[in-house]
Amino acid sequence: MSNTPHLFSPLVLRGVRLPNRIVVSPMCQYSCTDGFATDWHLVHLGSRAVGGAGLLMSEAAAVTPEGRISPQDLGIYKDEHIEPLERITSFLHGQGAYAGMQLAHAGRKGSTAPPWETARVIPPAEGGWTFVPAPSAVPFADNYPQPTALDGSGIKSTTDAFVAAARRALAAGYDVIELHAAHGYLIHEFLSPISNLRTDEYGGSFENRIRFLIEVTDAVRQVWPERLPLFVRISATDWLENPSTGKTEDGSDPGWTLEQSIALASKLREHGVDLIDVSSGGNVRSANIPVGPGYQTPFAERIKKEAHISTGAVGMITEPAQADHIIRTGQADLVILAREMLRDPYWALRAAQELKQSTPWPVQYMRAAEGHPPPRKPIGE
Repeated sequence: MSNTPHLFSPLVLRGVRLPNRIVVSPMCQYSCTDGFATDWHLVHLGSRAVGGAGLLMSEAAAVTPEGRISPQDLGIYKDEHIEPLERITSFLHGQGAYAGMQLAHAGRKGSTAPPWETARVIPPAEGGWTFVPAPSAVPFADNYPQPTALDGSGIKSTTDAFVAAARRALAAGYDVIELHAAHGYLIHEFLSPISNLRTDEYGGSFENRIRFLIEVTDAVRQVWPERLPLFVRISATDWLENPSTGKTEDGSDPGWTLEQSIALASKLREHGVDLIDVSSGGNVRSANIPVGPGYQTPFAERIKKEAHISTGAVGMITEPAQADHIIRTGQADLVILAREMLRDPYWALRAAQELKQSTPWPVQYMRAAEGHPPPRKPIGE
């Protein structure tokens, strides 16, 4: 019998044994008031745990009020947020799934409208805010806020906010936390020379631009238990370069590149990070991104092989055979699904049937299970 991992193989990361390689990606729901999770979040994540995903990531949870993208974002910036989140993690665990939280700060993309509205700045009268921190005072686009460059004390207080958020995530029952360093939000803004124009120790060279993320990682790892995994989501490229050559057509600054991502991933491994969640883009409005099936998976493969760290592949992964192939060929260790999970909360159960794999079902649904697989057990039993 082959020992090659496949989509329904367990994956052990520190003290967590994921039952399969299927992850529900963090997807903002824009359904909160003052950062509080609601019944919508319980049903959104809970239904996909019933549907068989091994790990479910919360949407980006802001570590400060001004770290939200919109006034309707999820937050974990005060202790009162813990109770409704704990209700969600308890349900997920009861379905045999693990719970992950993405800790985030929107940076210069903060105080903006949900995506189904016209892109605009949200004023304080509508629940927005005027302090929009960033590494440099460079707006993302014309219809985005004018940010304020963080000073040294602001960087320190933001790092402390990530640490406090990690403590709250632990109290709420989360098994995995992920630092959001992608999609043009605050940490990514520090990484990329397109958005980071600083001349101090946090800007300029590669080592300086990654400093903030390394400091946040070290600080969070100190309070996050050794037995629990730490992920980091990155944008592998700003898409200003040709990823195969690492150069731009006109010789301009390629911004954040795949080669820098590989070097960063190797550093993060040394600082206690267990897996890189490999996305791309989000920091340059005019970037030309060739979106197509599995278009980011080659980035996950290169980072996995060259930085010697586990990776998750995300982006236009829709079919069970496609996801299984990614795992079997060693391109990534996890597949992270977003839109397809919105279309089909029970994607993991359907994938098991299509791939002829046996996976536990909830006892309440056993009458519908083909082949009568074993009933699912809650985590801890």
